Amino acid sequence: MTDELRALVAAELAEPIEPRAALLAAAVAARYPGAARAVLFYGSCLREQRLDGLMLDFYLIVSDYRAAYGRTWLATANRLIPPNVFPFEADGLACKYAILSVTDFARLCGPATDNPSVWARFAQPARLAWVKDDAVRAAMVAAVAQAAPTLLARTLPMADRRGDPLDLWRTAFALTYAAELRAERRTRSGSIVDADPDRYRRFSPPALEVAHALAAARQPQVVALRGWKATQRRGKALTLLRLAKASATFAGGLDYLAWKINRHAGAAIEIQPWQRRWPILGAITLLPRLLARGAVR
Repeated sequence: MTDELRALVAAELAEPIEPRAALLAAAVAARYPGAARAVLFYGSCLREQRLDGLMLDFYLIVSDYRAAYGRTWLATANRLIPPNVFPFEADGLACKYAILSVTDFARLCGPATDNPSVWARFAQPARLAWVKDDAVRAAMVAAVAQAAPTLLARTLPMADRRGDPLDLWRTAFALTYAAELRAERRTRSGSIVDADPDRYRRFSPPALEVAHALAAARQPQVVALRGWKATQRRGKALTLLRLAKASATFAGGLDYLAWKINRHAGAAIEIQPWQRRWPILGAITLLPRLLARGAVR
């Protein structure tokens, strides 16, 4: 970790957000008194000025799962297949929030895991929408500062190290998008960088300094390619497991899934009443149709 990278992350996390989004984040934290430590706001809604009709994306960071849920199966599910995801609405705004413990969040932002679902997201812009205290703020900065170097270190063997750093970021997001079942179009991964190229240029030197150190012991490109393919296979399997789990925690989850696919992929997916009654079976039967239509990849 470099001081420059830590400072960039700290400044970005501290940038102000739309006041209604901050109130919504505080309301999410208030649902877990004693356990809530931070709420991180990420995703495309960060760039939106009008939030009505959108679903904001939050990560709720808790001290531990037992403190968040008590002695329930949700604590075990969150520990075994993190994160748990829940919907929430307040004052006319809607969000979904994923729950991770402080320990799991730090681990999943760093190079100890090949699951890109957290480090790929937090290599992108994020904000601390709510935080318990300065000690937690410092812990969030340290965790998030691992994400970009981890992403780039995994990508360096697959890219031209002498080329434009923005192309390295584009390659990185294309690889991580392929590690999840995604409804977004193939160009979506590149548009992440193009939405704020100056940000990625600022982050490139300090993030690459750490990434080169992480990548120094990694294997040649051909082995790295096999490693990414394994990561992508495991990532898609994890997406299915999370979808099945979310059917028990996310009321209306299939309808949200259909809305997102229709929005991003231009599909016309309709959820049948029986699929809402048995959401796990509904999700299983829906997936082959989505794959066949190319609505998810």
